[in-house]
Amino acid sequence: MKLSHFLQLFFLLLIGPTVWCAGPDTHQHLLMDYNWKFAQSDVQGAERQEFDDTGWRTLNLPHDWSIEGEFKEDAPTKGNGGFLPAGIGWYRKHLDLPAMTKGRNLWIEFDGVYMNSDVWVNGEHLGRHPYGYTSFNYNVTRFIKKGENIIAVRVDNSLQPNSRWYSGSGIYRHVWLNVAGPVHIAPWGTYITTPSVDSLSATIEVRTSIENNLSVARNVLLRSVITNGAGDKVAAFETPVSLAPSGTMDVKQTIKVAFPSLWSIERPSLYALHSSIVEGSKVEDNLISPFGIRSIEYDRDKGFLLNGKHVKMHGMCLHHDAGCLGAAVPEQAWKRRLQILKEMGCNAIRTAHNPPAPEFLDLCDSLGFLVMDEAFDEWEIQKGQVEYSYHLYFAKHSQSDLISMIHRDRNHPSVVLWSAGNEVLDQGTDRGTEVLRALVATFHREDPSRPVTVANDRIADVDYPAKPRFLELEDIVGYNYVDRWLTRRELYYSVDRHDHPDWKMIGTENVGISGVRGKYTISDPPNVNPDRPIFLYDYNSMIRAEQLWRVTSVNDYVIGDFMWTGIDYLGEARWPRKSSSSGVLDLCGFPKDGYYFYQSQWTDKPMVHLFPHWNWAGHEGRVVPVIAFSNCDTVELFLNGKSFGAKSVVFPQQGNSGGWNKFDHPYVAATTSDLHLSWDVPYEPGALKAIGKKDGQVVTEEVHTTSGPAALRLSTDRNDITADARDIANIKVEVVDDRGLLVPGANNLIEFKVEGEGTVAGTDNGDPQDRTRMKSTLRNAFNGLALAVIQSTGTGGIIRVTAVSEDLKPAALQVRSHISAAGVNTVESLR
Repeated sequence: MKLSHFLQLFFLLLIGPTVWCAGPDTHQHLLMDYNWKFAQSDVQGAERQEFDDTGWRTLNLPHDWSIEGEFKEDAPTKGNGGFLPAGIGWYRKHLDLPAMTKGRNLWIEFDGVYMNSDVWVNGEHLGRHPYGYTSFNYNVTRFIKKGENIIAVRVDNSLQPNSRWYSGSGIYRHVWLNVAGPVHIAPWGTYITTPSVDSLSATIEVRTSIENNLSVARNVLLRSVITNGAGDKVAAFETPVSLAPSGTMDVKQTIKVAFPSLWSIERPSLYALHSSIVEGSKVEDNLISPFGIRSIEYDRDKGFLLNGKHVKMHGMCLHHDAGCLGAAVPEQAWKRRLQILKEMGCNAIRTAHNPPAPEFLDLCDSLGFLVMDEAFDEWEIQKGQVEYSYHLYFAKHSQSDLISMIHRDRNHPSVVLWSAGNEVLDQGTDRGTEVLRALVATFHREDPSRPVTVANDRIADVDYPAKPRFLELEDIVGYNYVDRWLTRRELYYSVDRHDHPDWKMIGTENVGISGVRGKYTISDPPNVNPDRPIFLYDYNSMIRAEQLWRVTSVNDYVIGDFMWTGIDYLGEARWPRKSSSSGVLDLCGFPKDGYYFYQSQWTDKPMVHLFPHWNWAGHEGRVVPVIAFSNCDTVELFLNGKSFGAKSVVFPQQGNSGGWNKFDHPYVAATTSDLHLSWDVPYEPGALKAIGKKDGQVVTEEVHTTSGPAALRLSTDRNDITADARDIANIKVEVVDDRGLLVPGANNLIEFKVEGEGTVAGTDNGDPQDRTRMKSTLRNAFNGLALAVIQSTGTGGIIRVTAVSEDLKPAALQVRSHISAAGVNTVESLR
C-alpha cells in the first residue's frame, strides 16, 4: 500500500464514524412541490402578498398545464407544439416558516419553468428567467420572515410559436428551498473530477466554493469524506480555510481512493462526497454530492474510451416529454423508458435539444448511460417560423444559462460530452464562429474535463455549409445526417476523415427506423393488382439505418451515432397528427419494429422479431413480404408447419485466421448482405413462426397468429409505489385472443376505473392521430395496446385498477401505495 493510502486510512480511522453527520441547523435541501395555488390566466395583482387566492385550484408540482388541454387545429402552438394550448399561468405558495430559519441563508431553486418566469417573495420581485430548460435560483434571505410567506410565480408562455417541439407550460420540474448557515457551500458549489484512474488507485480532485455572508472574517475547516455505494467511508481530507468578510473562496483538495470501483456502462458504481464546513466542534454546513470514478478519452483513431476500453456509442436522441404526462415527467416514467432502451442495447442519450431534468441525469448515472448534454437549439438566428424562440434571449442570457447547466451537471459521471447547440443556422456565418468561440471558452473554463461538440447539419450543403473555422473550433465534430448531402450518401465520414485526419467525429443525429407502431400500408385492394405484395413498409429508413450502422460499427474513429429518435414525442407534427413517429418506442414507450433492429445489432442475448402481423383477412393468397431482425446464426420461417427456409445475417463477417479457410469462430454462411432477413409468403390464416438457432441449437422463437379479440390483460412496471403524489405506476393494457396472444389490429374502446388511493394521471395508446385528451379515462386500444399511468393520492393503501371494454373479458390488478420512511424532506417538515 502506498504511503498516501496509509495516511488516508489512518486519518479515516482517526476522525471516526460521525465526520459527516450534522445537526438539524445545517444545510437543508427541502422539496417545495406540495400545495401550490394555480390559475391559468393572467391575473392582475397576484404577486401581492395580500392577494386572495382562495378560489384558485390547489395542486402539486411538477405541473404542465398544456397537457391538460384539448388538441385543436387552430392552437397558437401549431403543429410544433402538438396543437395544445399555452398562455399565461400563476402559481402561489403559502409558506409558513418557523423561528429556526432566523439568521439562516435561504434560496429557492427551480429545476425548470417554461418559460419567461417572474418570481416574487412577499411582493418583492426577485427576477425574470426566460429560458425554459435551465435551472436557476434566487437568494430570498432578505425577504423571508417568520410566519406566513407568499411565493408567487408568473409563467408566460403566451408568445407563440416559440418552440419547434412540444415544450409544455408551467413549473414543470421540482422546486426546492435551501436553508443554510451564513457560511455555506455555494449553490452547485462542488466540482469533482477524476483526472487519474486505474484499478489500483484513483485521484479525486475537488473544488468547493464556500460563501461567507457575514461581515466578519471566519476561520473554518473544510472536511471532505468519500463513501462508496454501500455507505462505507473510503477516503477523507481536511483543509483549513480563512474566509474574508462577505466573500467567496474556492478550495481545492486532492483525495486518493484505493482500489476504486469504476463507473461503467455495465457496472455504474457510484460514490458520494460528503462536504462539511466545521468551526470548532460545530458543523456549519454540509452537502452530499454523488459522483462516479471513471476516465474518458477521445482519440482520432480509436474513438471513445471509457476506463481505457473502447466503447462504441449506441445512442438515441430524446426530447423531454413523456407522452400523456407532458413535460412534467415523474422519475419512474423516465426510469421505465430508459430501462426499455437499455434492453435494446442503447448505451448513450443525447438530451435533444436542451438541458434535462436533474433526476434524468441521476437515472443515467445509476443505470449506466453515456450522455451528450445539449445546451441550445438556437443561437442568434431564428429557425423557420418559430418567431418567439430563444434567439430573442440568446445575446443577454446564453452565458448565464450555459454556466448554470455546466455547474449543475458537471459532477454526473454519465455526462461525457457537452453539445453547444443543434443545427444552428449561425454555423454558416462569420459571426456564428465568434459565438461558438465564446461558448467553447466557457465550457473549457467551467469544465475542462469534457470535450465540446455541436450537432451540425449541412456540413456539406451546397447552399449553406458550415464554415470550416466553425468546425475547427469543436473538440469533436458532430454530424447530423452524415449521409444527407451529395456523395456522402455513400461515403459518410470518410470524406472528412481524408481531408481532416486530426478531427474526432461523432454522429450527433442520424436517421433511425421510423414509423407508426403496428401500422402497415396495404398496397392495393384485393381486386386490384392481386399479384402485388400485401403491404408496403418504410424500407427507405430501414436500409439507411442498416447502411449507416455498417459504417459506424466497423470504423473505430467514428465515436458512435445518436439516432433520431429513441421515443416518439409530442409536437413537430401536421394535423391530424399530434406527435412525431420517428422513435423506436412510441409515445407510450411500447417498442416498434425498429427497436428490434437495434437490439439485433447491439445485444448478444438471442432474439428474433417478425413483422408484419398475420391478420390479413380478405387477402388470402397474396404475397406478404415477411421480415425478421435477429442476432441468431440462422432463422427458419414456418407457416402452419411448412418451412420457407432458413436464412442468415452475418455482420461483421470474419476473415480467414491462421490459414486459408480457417476461422476463429464457427463459420456461418450469410444468405443476404442486408442486416435483416426476408421471405415472400402467400397469406393464409394460421400460425407464422420464426425459429432462431445458434451453434445449431434452438435458442429463441416468435409466433404470430391469426386471431380475434377476446379479453383484456393488464400488467404493471411496479406493484408497489410510495404514497407520494409524485409517484406513479405504468399499467400496460393488451387486447388478447382466447389463447392469451396479442391481437395486433385491435382498437377496442377501453374504460379505466381506479379505486382506492390512486388516480389516473394520463392515458395513451401510441397512435399519433388519437387526439383524445391525455387525462381521459376512456381510450381506444391502438394495434392491440394502451397505457394508463396511475398516480398515488399521497395516502398509503391499495389502488385497484380495472379495465373494461364491451364484448371483452375485463381485467384488474392491484398496486400497493406505502408510506416511505426514507422520503424526501419537504418544507412542511420545518414546522
